[in-house]
Amino acid sequence: MRMAESESLHLSIGVLGISGGSLLLLVNNYASSPAKALITDTALGVLLLIFAVLLAYSGVRRSQSHNVLFGSLSLTVSALWCGSGLVHILAGENVINGNTELRNAMVPGLAAFTLALLVICIVAVLCHEVVLSFIALSICLACAHQIAGLADSAFGQAATAVCYLMVCLVGAYFGSARLLSYITQRKIQLPGTFNKDSVKTMQSQEANDAVVVGVIMNLLSASVLACPLLGVVPNLFSGHVPWLWTAGVFQLGVCIKSYRSMDTLAATFFGFTSILRFTEGYTALVMHFRKGEPPYSPVPFPVVFSVLFFILALFNLQGGFVNTIYQLFFVAYCIAIAAEPQSFFQRGTQGVQAAIFVTSAFVLFITLYNLVSSKKMPTGAGLLKNLLARSNRFVLQTNGKELHAPYLGYSKYADAEVLGHGCSVLAAFSITASLSSGDPLAILILPWAVVSGGVLHLICGSVAFARGKTLESTTFILYGIMWTVWGLTRFGGLYGDVRGLHLAVGIISFMLFNVLVTVGALFLNKAWFIYSFTFQLILISFLLDAVGALPYGYDIGVTIILGLVSFYMFLASIFNCTFKSPQMPFGDPFIKLSGFGGGKDSCPHLPARKSSSVQQIAEIMKNGGICGMPTDTVYVLVAACNRPQAVEKAYRVKKQAKERPMSLWISSIKQLEPVREQISPLLWDFMEAAWPSSISLVIARAPWMEFFGLGDSSKYIGTPQSIAIRNPDCTVATHLINAVGPIAVTSANPTGEADTTHHNQVYAKLGDKVDGVLCDGPSPENIASTVVDCTKIESGQIGFFRVGLIPKSKVLQIFEEIQKKHMQGEMNAAFETDTSDPNRYLTVSQTNLSVTQTDSGLGRTTPTGSQSSLDLSQHGNQEEEDDAL
Repeated sequence: MRMAESESLHLSIGVLGISGGSLLLLVNNYASSPAKALITDTALGVLLLIFAVLLAYSGVRRSQSHNVLFGSLSLTVSALWCGSGLVHILAGENVINGNTELRNAMVPGLAAFTLALLVICIVAVLCHEVVLSFIALSICLACAHQIAGLADSAFGQAATAVCYLMVCLVGAYFGSARLLSYITQRKIQLPGTFNKDSVKTMQSQEANDAVVVGVIMNLLSASVLACPLLGVVPNLFSGHVPWLWTAGVFQLGVCIKSYRSMDTLAATFFGFTSILRFTEGYTALVMHFRKGEPPYSPVPFPVVFSVLFFILALFNLQGGFVNTIYQLFFVAYCIAIAAEPQSFFQRGTQGVQAAIFVTSAFVLFITLYNLVSSKKMPTGAGLLKNLLARSNRFVLQTNGKELHAPYLGYSKYADAEVLGHGCSVLAAFSITASLSSGDPLAILILPWAVVSGGVLHLICGSVAFARGKTLESTTFILYGIMWTVWGLTRFGGLYGDVRGLHLAVGIISFMLFNVLVTVGALFLNKAWFIYSFTFQLILISFLLDAVGALPYGYDIGVTIILGLVSFYMFLASIFNCTFKSPQMPFGDPFIKLSGFGGGKDSCPHLPARKSSSVQQIAEIMKNGGICGMPTDTVYVLVAACNRPQAVEKAYRVKKQAKERPMSLWISSIKQLEPVREQISPLLWDFMEAAWPSSISLVIARAPWMEFFGLGDSSKYIGTPQSIAIRNPDCTVATHLINAVGPIAVTSANPTGEADTTHHNQVYAKLGDKVDGVLCDGPSPENIASTVVDCTKIESGQIGFFRVGLIPKSKVLQIFEEIQKKHMQGEMNAAFETDTSDPNRYLTVSQTNLSVTQTDSGLGRTTPTGSQSSLDLSQHGNQEEEDDAL
């Protein structure tokens, strides 16, 4: 319910934002005259940027809730108003002079968004989204009329105002209705504002909906570069920079969002295209400062870029032929850049962009339709998988949670090493071109080095940090800073003034940091060590250049070496994230630590979903071993109760504090049948109703614990007055306890450290003292169990030491129902059987107490009652019960 309310709020914010921006443009177009505008260009541009930011926020949030159509519409309109707002600011600051230059700056962007909004409108109509289709069509017509208005203001301004009036009216009604529904918690719902058959329910939760916005940005840049070829505008100039850099910024956002969607290939592709967008804008900006003379584009960089795009296109075959064919156009684009010295200003490059414009429109329609519709247009997805299924040599990776799981746990981001190493290749080859003239802006190097080596490296480092990859994130961030500083200094016109000792000191500082990275890479793998060592050679070349002692050819040689090493790591990363076998090697670490990356040879790490694995771990425990195990909460360390030495070993390994005792786990309440006569009927019925679940019950200590074979090790479980007992709602734990009997449990981490939420953390934290680990990836819940005090249950009171995964109200509801049954005289029939035969359990084995799992008894309605709780201040010891409960 809370999720639905949050989605309704973000939707209302987005629609009201579109309505507000439309009202601004409506008033400006209606009240302005050809001689004087109602709102100055600078003020209009700033207001449009504010609405663009609001829509970007709404679009991203709605995209996270998997409403593709509205998320795409919001982000598209956001990019439209962002680009046009920046153009208006340039016009207001006289960077763009006169109506003619304003028209030349606005038309390419407006044309692209007219087509993009038309595609969104058509898809919305096909999916019966009336409101979204109407808004998209109205803004589409407004853009078309605005293009006409730039030629004839008497016609275009009035028509544009009418279109925005329709958007304003519909958006105000729909957005206000959704906001009213959110405020009143859906008690008031205006007619026509809720669609029960929402498109959101028809599209995959795992789909990467951000690619739609990325394709639209490709459409935008293609329109800007193709318009000079078609004669729509005279040439590429500084007025087009806002559109191109808007496309670049949004594609960086798409890159990050793709990592959130676990789509490494899409993130890499849009990371690469963002480099092109920033470079195209930079070229137009440099032409403005160089009085119409475009910079020269060196050959090595675009040639290497075309190779990377080609490899990326090949690996995208697993997503279908449409993606591969589309990305091959960018291979042709990079080749065209390499073939023409003035690149973006020549007809060959512009012609390829015209082809990309048409292709992007078709890809946009196919991608958006397949994301939001239950019917799918064929794209060739699955053909490669079917072909490789016949071969035993190549096995594709499965898109499960383990594919992108970092070594020590779960991450919301996919691995960014493919893009990071690809950018290292590009940055290395970008500086192979020498500056033959005194003008650093004469050669197109700066954006290649700064964007690919700097900006994208920083993004990859941030993603690696979010994944818990400390060394990799440090490396990418350090190298990103170095590429940015060096690129701006060497190729931004500052180098001649700062050459000398002070620049050398700065480079030496980076070298010292990189020495630490290189030493750390010794513990990672050989490839990373060679990569960091080669970058040290690059830093040496920077240092020699700074002091004027650079040998001829040294800098070119080491940059080529770094480029080749990075290319191998790029190829290995993309190959290994695509194929499960074979794998391209990165090499073992030169120095291997016992607690990191190791343990799987000396300590069995077995998949928890296999019965044979559970049986193997059970045999280890029967032989006195202790093992790590997944549960319905976090990972725990377990020992068989009938192996006292193992229980004591687990206690010692854990470095258990006396105030945090171990707990007792069973697979079913039937394992307590031999001691049922020592448990009160009320407590027994409460156990039956509450289990299996994430509820731990603290009960009074009694002689019945002797039946489990604990011996002297019973002192390690619970306190002298009470123990905690639990029946977990976890299939793996149930099968293991069935095989070995009741187990003693503690959290799989040294006392005082954070809970263990991934199987790789078990060995990393506890070392080779663990005899086996059942592996099931990241924990389903990072919240501990609810601990209930039942020591005074006979007086009608229960207390709570900790409220965890199961809410307090749910526990109280279960207890209230059990109390009502006992007050009405209903008693579990099993107790009558117990009292009739007091000698019934005298022959029960103390070591074989395993039975099958019974029903949980949970799944009731929302709690309505409450129950008094105990004052827990007198139970200080038990209150610090272990987190594994």
